Amino acid sequence: MKLILPTQDLFTATAIDLEPTGAELDRIERELPVISAEVELLDAQIMTLDRTPNELDARRIRRARRKVLAARRELANQAGTGDAA
Repeated sequence: MKLILPTQDLFTATAIDLEPTGAELDRIERELPVISAEVELLDAQIMTLDRTPNELDARRIRRARRKVLAARRELANQAGTGDAA
């Protein structure tokens, strides 16, 4: 019987491999308004999962969608001017 063994050494992640780089942290910080707005939209949508949305729920969802679009537009404008690059 022939044994089949892996040909590569096992990879062990070091502490350096687990930490985000400075560039990644900067990008996360620039995208934080978009992330926060998307979380707010998701929260508004989750509240209406088990019931029919009333007028207040619909208003909350519309406001959250507008906030997401505004945050994405702002991020795109920063990227267009070279600030986010």
